[in-house]
Amino acid sequence: MNLLVDSHCHLDFPELSADIPKLLDKMRENRVGWALCAGVTLERLPKMLEIVRGDPRLFAAVGVHPDTEETAREADLDTLLRLADDPKVVAIGETGLDYYRLTGDLEWQRERFRTHIRAAKQCGKPLIIHTRAAAADTLRVLQEEGAVSVGGVFHCFTESAEVARQALDLGFHISLSGIVTFKNAVELKEVAKTVPLDRLLVETDSPYLAPVPYRGKTNQPAYVLHVAEEIAKLRELPLETLAQTTTDNFFRLFSGASR
Repeated sequence: MNLLVDSHCHLDFPELSADIPKLLDKMRENRVGWALCAGVTLERLPKMLEIVRGDPRLFAAVGVHPDTEETAREADLDTLLRLADDPKVVAIGETGLDYYRLTGDLEWQRERFRTHIRAAKQCGKPLIIHTRAAAADTLRVLQEEGAVSVGGVFHCFTESAEVARQALDLGFHISLSGIVTFKNAVELKEVAKTVPLDRLLVETDSPYLAPVPYRGKTNQPAYVLHVAEEIAKLRELPLETLAQTTTDNFFRLFSGASR
């Protein structure tokens, strides 16, 4: 089988960082050739970049997650551009909007998002988008900032088919996580059937959202195989085809990553 890519994980999180060699071995056993580690705070980035620099199969994205209000140092444009200059950094993110946990005036969150988009446009690297309970504003800000010029991916997609269509219209890819394997994810399974195959990615978002049959346990990049198997079944495609296509999509989108 062709090798898969886990297009979004967090190997620097304590649930995973204690034994990176074991995780890499498990990836190899499950035909997962590469993984992209996404940034969540500036404070965590040195640890993440240290992990990523230790293996040619790992890549990084730099950014500040939208719902880190008090624990994160803010990322200004110059900081993001400096971090993006690292050869292991292939994207800006994860970034976006998250209205699920936070309330009140969230204009600071939208401004943070705009700064990340501007950084992506200046450095020419794609965006990794997180959106939760904020799809309309996420799409609006992307459009207002001209993010179509760099594109990227809506990671861990859980929105409707209509939101997927609008994201695709803006030039973005759709990445599906282990949620697509959950029995009650009926609407998401329909999205998995209809996203154009050349705009589809797979991910784990590990250590979270482990797919069936590991649901409720600590997730890891090796388990992206189960995400791919479920999507291949839903689309009535050979797993080989799904693996080859999503891997080709990844390296076309994240052109700074090398096989």
